[in-house]
Amino acid sequence: MKTLLTCSLALLLGGAGAAFAQDAAQQSAQAPLTEHQVRERLAAQGYTKVNDVKFDGVWKADARSANGNRVDVRIDPQSGNVYPDEQVANLTERDVRARLAAAGYTNIHDVDYEDGIWNAEADDPSGRDVELKIDPATGKVIGKEKD
Repeated sequence: MKTLLTCSLALLLGGAGAAFAQDAAQQSAQAPLTEHQVRERLAAQGYTKVNDVKFDGVWKADARSANGNRVDVRIDPQSGNVYPDEQVANLTERDVRARLAAAGYTNIHDVDYEDGIWNAEADDPSGRDVELKIDPATGKVIGKEKD
């Protein structure tokens, strides 16, 4: 009887633990940044005169950098990472294509580096034609829109 009770309790706690882990994962998923949060993030990093804040798969804005230069920036809508247009890419086009293919994208084309991020068009793993915005250091897709 004691063994049956112990097994039942272990199963119950195991199921509860799995449910708790799933709830925690869902709660930790960030909501996309709002325009106000984007402006705050840019100001905190020393950008001033922030204008033309728009969403196009990633947030875009014109601003002045801390040294006074005019820059275009892209902002990851989830992490808030800022990509100034002056940034040098760490990945080659070949690297980007390989990372996208490994992530299940097919028919990858129009891959180019512009304004501090990689851009590409492809079919996503479910077959939809999408336009992608890609982190220049990691190759991670940071924005995706239907093409």
